[in-house]
Amino acid sequence: MFPAENLRDWRGEKVIDPDGSKIGDLEAVYVDTATDNPAFATVKVGIIGRHRLVFVPLDGATVSPSAVRVRYEKKLVGDAPSIDLDGELSAADEPRLFAHYNLPYETGAGGERQLARR
Repeated sequence: MFPAENLRDWRGEKVIDPDGSKIGDLEAVYVDTATDNPAFATVKVGIIGRHRLVFVPLDGATVSPSAVRVRYEKKLVGDAPSIDLDGELSAADEPRLFAHYNLPYETGAGGERQLARR
């Protein structure tokens, strides 16, 4: 895993799937609130005038000189829960996001959210 502060340097760089297909451009990093480790990235997808941000897990992601490669297929990422370019992931949508990728979802002991944007 790579530190969140290093991933911030990749903002605007392309995000690709395991086959090398471009998914979109990295917009922001969301960390796990329990560990402060990078957990998800938002990726800018869509056509001009109709862009949105989709979420993709960063577990198993690697960086190359020109891209961040995630381990999820472009189609799966494209179908993931999304937000507007100026939107935010609501607490109510977090469980749906984790379920989309078949990942376990756990709030903090006091009910805290699992994700926070950094």
